Amino acid sequence: MAVMDMSGPRRSDFDENGFVVARGLFTGAEIDELCAEFAALHAAGPVPGHFEPRATPASGPADPLDAHPRVMHPHRINELSLRRLLDPRLREILEALLGEEVLAAQSMFYFKPPGARGQALHQDNFYLRVEPGTCVAAWIACDVIDRENGGLEVVPGTHRMDLFCPEEADAEVSFVREYVPPPPGLATVPVDMAPGDVLFFNGSLVHGSGPNRSADRFRRSFIGHYVGRSTDRIGRHYATLTMGGEPVVLSESEGAGPCGTEFAPVAPH
Repeated sequence: MAVMDMSGPRRSDFDENGFVVARGLFTGAEIDELCAEFAALHAAGPVPGHFEPRATPASGPADPLDAHPRVMHPHRINELSLRRLLDPRLREILEALLGEEVLAAQSMFYFKPPGARGQALHQDNFYLRVEPGTCVAAWIACDVIDRENGGLEVVPGTHRMDLFCPEEADAEVSFVREYVPPPPGLATVPVDMAPGDVLFFNGSLVHGSGPNRSADRFRRSFIGHYVGRSTDRIGRHYATLTMGGEPVVLSESEGAGPCGTEFAPVAPH
């Protein structure tokens, strides 16, 4: 695994593998603050367009994601999320990896409770449709993350390839429809992480996660997507900001959409 030496970000590793991990970029106190913020958001109830839990039957939820869906674009409604998205530590590494000024395009928060399905292997730029080039993700671990609770897997080498046409995912293990199988000769690599670690990866890198099979462990994560200042076009679902928070209007690209087309809710058993 490509683990970043924080004394000097290694763009060569990022270019070679499509991803790097910055260990301990955020402190335990910062991660606790972020988790508490989203626990409060969850307790306060729905936020239309951002956080929309589904009603559950009296017998209990059919799907753990009914009560704990992902939060989309929390930086538009939450000041702490905006600060995390625009954090100077992320900016420093992102600009070293991309070799240019970066713009923030999206944020998300995943709760991924025990029993939740994962997100099948996919490519982020299939949704953002950044042109020219691609996007880059900064994926912040908020829990101990491993294979048991549905940690990320990546397919090194796919970041050099074009966007693939996805197949239909298995709805038993993925909450989104799109699935990109590893190309012949390439395989998934698990990325285990600790709270405060950040995984940076290329928007063309095939990656995803399996279900959370743990009995009692969440797999929470805060994710930002970024693009280089040389970007001309992006999907209409994304509104770019400088890392100082100023809006930057880009032309709209075609074929874009939200990050993952979700399956219909799971019916009660």
